[in-house]
Amino acid sequence: MIWVDTIIQGILLGGLYALFAAGLSLVFGIMRLVNLAHGDLIVMGTYLILLLVTLLGLPPFLAAAVAMPVMFCLGWALQKFLLNRTLGDDILPPLLVTFGLSIALQNALLETFSADSQRLPTSALTTASVQAGPISLGVMPLLTFASAVLVIIALNQLFYRTELGRAFRATSDDATTASLMGIKPANIFAIATGIALIIVTIAALYLGLRANFDPNIGPARLIYAFEAVIIGGLGSLWGTLLGGIIIGVAQTIGAAVNPEWQILAGHIAFLLVLLVRPRGLFPRAND
Repeated sequence: MIWVDTIIQGILLGGLYALFAAGLSLVFGIMRLVNLAHGDLIVMGTYLILLLVTLLGLPPFLAAAVAMPVMFCLGWALQKFLLNRTLGDDILPPLLVTFGLSIALQNALLETFSADSQRLPTSALTTASVQAGPISLGVMPLLTFASAVLVIIALNQLFYRTELGRAFRATSDDATTASLMGIKPANIFAIATGIALIIVTIAALYLGLRANFDPNIGPARLIYAFEAVIIGGLGSLWGTLLGGIIIGVAQTIGAAVNPEWQILAGHIAFLLVLLVRPRGLFPRAND
């Protein structure tokens, strides 16, 4: 029963990693952009929520709702006025620009909030649990996993049931042809990044409620997001969820064997999947 509990906790942890990765998967799937600042944007979202909680006295969930349109506008502007200028056949310019953005964000957060560890205020909901037979499940991990599933469902509905989704798919397949049909790829890319930062805000909320954070933890969040995206298959949203679950389960099993193996176990699982399926579990047909 201990191992069953360990695996269930790993699955729930995978929901958090899937939230880290969903925005990254969305952006890559549409414009083939690898955003090295993604982890730092998650941390920035956590600090924005903390700021709203502190200054306005809002509860964390309401603060996250207020932060979402702010993050959307930031993502839209970032893509529209900076990242769109780097896109092209050469993948190096966006990598360099987003790497520089990552460093800038870390230093800005460090100067503004100091290196002290912070955490969003907890409540009864944060520590509540429910019993499933002999297994106790935290309400917050359950909410995190449910949010990850809802985000994936919402993104799939957006992609395959809306006019914007058709524009996303057309631009992803062939931006030049899409532009001849009246679609403006630059605007589509900006909207996609804005949506990605809304998802980043959701991830930031659960990150801040789950554990302490500081300005330097962004790169580690980026690694988990990358691994989940690559395990699932580049551009596959449901694959991203499965990738997050695989990493989460591997980490909890590793921690159960030896607490020092937790992080290492997740990386080993990532490498094992790549050995068997180098293109991920659910690669896109045109990759």
